[in-house]
Amino acid sequence: MGRFDGMKGLVLGVANDHSIAWAIAKEVLAEGGEIGFSHLPDRPDDARQRNRRRVAQLTDPEPGAKFLMPMDVSDDAQIAAVIDRAKQEFGTLDFVIHSIAFAPLEDLKGETTNCSREGFRVAMETSAYSLLAVRRLVRGILSPDASILTLTYFGGEKVVPGYNIMGVCKATLDACVKYMAYDLGPAGVRVNAVSAGPLRTLAGRGAGVDEMLGLYQHMSPMGRNITHEEVGKAGAWLLSKDSLGITGEILHVDAGYNIMGSPGRLLDLVPKAE
Repeated sequence: MGRFDGMKGLVLGVANDHSIAWAIAKEVLAEGGEIGFSHLPDRPDDARQRNRRRVAQLTDPEPGAKFLMPMDVSDDAQIAAVIDRAKQEFGTLDFVIHSIAFAPLEDLKGETTNCSREGFRVAMETSAYSLLAVRRLVRGILSPDASILTLTYFGGEKVVPGYNIMGVCKATLDACVKYMAYDLGPAGVRVNAVSAGPLRTLAGRGAGVDEMLGLYQHMSPMGRNITHEEVGKAGAWLLSKDSLGITGEILHVDAGYNIMGSPGRLLDLVPKAE
């Protein structure tokens, strides 16, 4: 018997085998859960359907992966189509993973104050508002004790140079988690977020993950970086019935980096002042 036997849910936004959402989904599938997946739509001129193929090669071998559909979160009709398919397939949902974020590259580079109005709108709508949009459309088919989980990052709490407008979006996403937890609490629905340390993901490459890996390794209390498997297990725990009393939380899975108020052991590598 697995923790997720009989449980059904949606995983929105898997990009490839390095996605944190996939790390969580693997844990759920391995313990008996059934999942419907969405992926970023392919361009009309992409005959090879690269986005779909990258995700399909992960989901096709999994008996518990019941469907895979494209979804652009800027289009409510596409969100509704995925949720309608989930309703047809599952009836009700026990969990939803929101793993969606984007900022135009030209607005992500340079100083945060140089972000364009349109770039800000696109980044905020995709990375934060999309969670509200999904919640609004999925609410009618959430089961009692359902869990909604999103993925955030420490750059929404503290300044991480280079993260820029995405940090502003993650701060908004964190606030959405708390207010949604309050709104959905009377129905027994939990809303939480996982804040992972740096990992080599598609989003991480755009945020300078290689430099952050070295920093976290030296600054974190555990003196190391985390793994996809560790984040996957933590995320799955928040989706499971083992965490029924937890909502509105940002769970840091970063080897303790977030608690540090000074560079810690990193100072051992800095030459002492004469």
